[in-house]
Amino acid sequence: MKPKADNLLAQNKKARHDYTIVDTYEAGIALTGTEIKSVRDGKINLRDGYARIQNGEAWLENVHISPYKEGNQFNADPLRRRKLLLHKKEIAKLQQALEQQGFTLVPLKMYLKHGYAKLLIGIAQGKHNYDKRESLKKKDQQREVARALRAGQR
Repeated sequence: MKPKADNLLAQNKKARHDYTIVDTYEAGIALTGTEIKSVRDGKINLRDGYARIQNGEAWLENVHISPYKEGNQFNADPLRRRKLLLHKKEIAKLQQALEQQGFTLVPLKMYLKHGYAKLLIGIAQGKHNYDKRESLKKKDQQREVARALRAGQR
């Protein structure tokens, strides 16, 4: 059995389709006890999430972490804001990038690293519909080439 790469917990595949990712950063995330248990179970949805810089702090918003089923009263709100743990220099770089027109911070994937939940966030620029169609065409062409190569090897 092949081990999971980076202990991947959740991935936002739609982000790479809707945005052009310019740069990525690894951030820690402040979670409560029941939230980390839910995250380890893979009960997380990054699809509609985004990050924001406010008062020199990075915040993750609109990411749904399902309540832990044995958490009872200790469960937090599934859509609450969560603080991202980054260095001040990284936050300053992100702030500078976000001041440019058309850029946003998008969560790409969440994984475990040395027992801690980490979030890969990307500085992203929105794609137009024609760019999305072009990237789908390229992906299909690469798939066809790979298929032809495999058929030629047999």
